[in-house]
Amino acid sequence: MRKPSGAVNNGRMELIAKDVDVPSPVLARDVEPLIRSLRPALTGPGFTAFATEAAGQGLVFTAAYDNSAAGKGRCVGVATHRTLATSRGRVLFVDDLVTDPALRSHGVGAWLMAELEQRAARSGCARVELDSGVVNQGAHRFYHARRMSVVAFHFALDVPQHR
Repeated sequence: MRKPSGAVNNGRMELIAKDVDVPSPVLARDVEPLIRSLRPALTGPGFTAFATEAAGQGLVFTAAYDNSAAGKGRCVGVATHRTLATSRGRVLFVDDLVTDPALRSHGVGAWLMAELEQRAARSGCARVELDSGVVNQGAHRFYHARRMSVVAFHFALDVPQHR
């Protein structure tokens, strides 16, 4: 199992993970901008409604902060995840993983994935699972580099809303 080293990007960042309360000023200030960079359709009120409902369903918002002198405690990445009991055993399911666009390919995402792997082990999970959009080739390369494999297709059907 990989362990977050605390230092990434050749020692220039000192990362720590913090779970963020929902609702909270920290969620709005640190987490929301990064999640909205990945999910731009989530407006301010839409994000708050999503976060509140999802937290009630067990979603955890874990933020990575750069505590180095240069980073000044800035949020540089976010992972949203939950532990699920499935017919295949317990899994830690990652809903979203996003890093500050200016810091992509600097080790933040890999550090967050290692943090999630540790949490999965502590929670008795058999594995970490996630979905990735079919056209997001950069994410696919990232997950394959983390030893993740494609084990299923995720199908979706839009349900008409009757009013």
